[in-house]
Amino acid sequence: MATEDKNRATAAAILPLVGGAANVSSIAHCMTRLRLGLHDRSLVDDEALKALPAVMGVVEDDTYQIVLGPGTVARVTPEFEQLVEEGREAAPPQAAVSADDLAAQGAAIKAQQKAKNATPFKLFLRKIANIFVPLIPALIGCGIIAGLNGLLVNLGWLPAVTPALAAMASGFMALIAVFVGYNTAKEFGGTPILGGAVAAIIVFPGVANIDAFGQTLSPGQGGVLGALGAAVLAVYVEKWCRRWVPEALDVLVTPTLTVLISGLATIFGLMYVAGEISSAIGTFADWLLSNGGAGAGFVLGGLFLPLVMLGLHQALIPIHTTLIEQQGYTVLLPILAMAGAGQVGAAMAVYFRLPRNESIRRTIKSALPAGLLGVGEPLIYGVSLPLGRPFITACVGGAFGGGFVGLFNQLGDTVGSTAIGPSGWALFPLLDGNHGLGSTIAIYGAGLLVGYVAGFLATYFFGFSKDLLTEFNVSQDPAPSTVAATGGPHPTPDTDGPDGPDTPDSTDPGSPDKAPVRV
Repeated sequence: MATEDKNRATAAAILPLVGGAANVSSIAHCMTRLRLGLHDRSLVDDEALKALPAVMGVVEDDTYQIVLGPGTVARVTPEFEQLVEEGREAAPPQAAVSADDLAAQGAAIKAQQKAKNATPFKLFLRKIANIFVPLIPALIGCGIIAGLNGLLVNLGWLPAVTPALAAMASGFMALIAVFVGYNTAKEFGGTPILGGAVAAIIVFPGVANIDAFGQTLSPGQGGVLGALGAAVLAVYVEKWCRRWVPEALDVLVTPTLTVLISGLATIFGLMYVAGEISSAIGTFADWLLSNGGAGAGFVLGGLFLPLVMLGLHQALIPIHTTLIEQQGYTVLLPILAMAGAGQVGAAMAVYFRLPRNESIRRTIKSALPAGLLGVGEPLIYGVSLPLGRPFITACVGGAFGGGFVGLFNQLGDTVGSTAIGPSGWALFPLLDGNHGLGSTIAIYGAGLLVGYVAGFLATYFFGFSKDLLTEFNVSQDPAPSTVAATGGPHPTPDTDGPDGPDTPDSTDPGSPDKAPVRV
């Protein structure tokens, strides 16, 4: 089947299982998930969705999220959007809905949202994630080009091409503050272009002629944090103007006052403050790994999966971006990526500890390739988390892997990533450090190996109680109760096989909101 036909077939299979075109209110996607706004959640057939070969799992958050994996989701989403549009155009006129029906539906939606732990802090983190997650594809692309350019420079190859590659790799980072300002204003309800205009002040070379707080400003001072603060301020100024400026003058006065007021505050306040905060973040990260790298790595690698479960990992996204902007790479991501290695090791141990449970073993076989590439959702939500103890032992594996990478940082071999998003084996093209690419790759690869082994051993020897083994080490074809306990679909002997993921997911990285769990 042609790729386009396959993507359209996937979209066509998903649409009726989410209630059809009339039930879809919004469509978006992140790196791994198709995110749908739905009018009526009860119309969704979760189990049938999970059973689709292309679906790795589902997640319910502020939107209904269907995990399709990196690359696939970007191709399926346009096909799904087209099918939804066609479905709406072909739909017959609906019967009139009474006010009572609307009120009942609204009350149900409101109650459903309340039940999702939508605390103010988590909602704020979700907004922050929504600002930075759209930037990840550019960070990845530019990061890989930067790595390729560095390799060519070190080898002395293609000297006429390397300046062009350097420009491609650095151009986005030079203007990243503008993109952050644009997305920030959009996320906080302002005019995006005004947020970008105010943030552009930060990277304008002419700020080098301005003195503030007794020092001359530098272009880029404050970085993404300054851009974020400037754009938020611009949104509030703009909203104030919309309330008080006469409508006849709004088109002239509101943009002018927004840029003027927030621009002055940015130049004579935010750039300095954000610059100090950004410098402190970089200094603290260097100090932490230089003086306590092994311990810090152990804690960060071990706690990352629980942070993802709570949605708190989103707070790290602007920190990663700040470090990349300052130093060219983030030293935190390779350590946090060890959580995924522990998860892979734990899943392999489950595979060997449950030789009779073909359903779970099929799930592991189909989800392991994605897990090795840093997509941990199928293994987390289809295997370790439902079983309980293996989730904890996976964290132990991540802790040892993180401690290993952190130890080398402490010894002076810095291991960093030039972009955020990928992990596992997918992070190799983005690695960078202070002692050459070969050394950096070797340390990171050894860290993954330590995570795999530690996660495997911890799970094999401590991941199962006698009762758990008795319950799960039996044939699961076709035992619905146990399959449900593992979060997987009901397999059928004739059609189910190792080629399609059998289980669900649900995470946060990233949840940039619960953004893609890439661990």
